[in-house]
Amino acid sequence: MLKGRILLLKERFRGYFLYLVVLILLLLTISLVRNILRVSQAGDREKIVGGRVENLKEENEKLKNELEKIESEAYVEFQARDKLGLAKEGEIIVVLPDDEILRKIAPLIEEEEESLPDPTWKKWLKLFF
Repeated sequence: MLKGRILLLKERFRGYFLYLVVLILLLLTISLVRNILRVSQAGDREKIVGGRVENLKEENEKLKNELEKIESEAYVEFQARDKLGLAKEGEIIVVLPDDEILRKIAPLIEEEEESLPDPTWKKWLKLFF
């Protein structure tokens, strides 16, 4: 009787064993596919981040060049002359008025109208009359 039960359990287990193996293989396949997708997405993200890094390096170089330019003696002198109106000893500063005032002061330039020369018969009339 015990042997009969054991044989019965073995038969049931063989039927479930096949389902169990299929289920485990299915879960492993799903897990493998997920991992493959994650790895491919990580590669894509790495490319995007690499592009950003390159852009930031270029921007950093531009900012460094601009900082060097701003810290240079020539730039400081230019800003002092342009913004503050300073000059070196012996130089003369000429300050012009605003554009509106210059337009009001400036003489008007009359433009001549372009016209065709008078016809010959009008010239004869002007000559004799």
